[in-house]
Amino acid sequence: MAKKNARVFSFLLCLLFLLGVGAWQILNEDEENIVRQGPYKVDRVVDGDTIIVDISGQRTRIRMIGIDTPESVAPQEWRNTKEGKEASEFTKSLIEGKKIYIEFDVEERDKYGRLLAYVYMGEEMINEILLEKGYAKLDTVPPNVKYVERFQEAFDRGNEAG
Repeated sequence: MAKKNARVFSFLLCLLFLLGVGAWQILNEDEENIVRQGPYKVDRVVDGDTIIVDISGQRTRIRMIGIDTPESVAPQEWRNTKEGKEASEFTKSLIEGKKIYIEFDVEERDKYGRLLAYVYMGEEMINEILLEKGYAKLDTVPPNVKYVERFQEAFDRGNEAG
């Protein structure tokens, strides 16, 4: 029986690998299971809230859920702001070229085809850090509201700090 279970487990692992699902990190936080996928290398930071990640050899654009940073790479130059460039540089300093994990909410993609995710480096959530440091504003779009209270608290802390 143990041999059969081992074969089934090995088959499932191979299947996940072949499908490009990647590794999973399962955590237990406040009685609920949290599944993070990765680690993935950040190829490039597009702007403060959008990154390009290598997922199984595919360059995949990820938009961070629950936040919005000012524009820094809009085609209309007048839309790009100093604050947007600062947010982009801060995100680059945190994660560009590094390994991250991602966590999904209800919707996996936005209307532009980007993956929607909470982005982690280690145990730190980058979305939350951007709010707390004042580089992003709260931008919760239902149904992706898993961390809305946590994000509101981080945003408030960022505003209190000045």
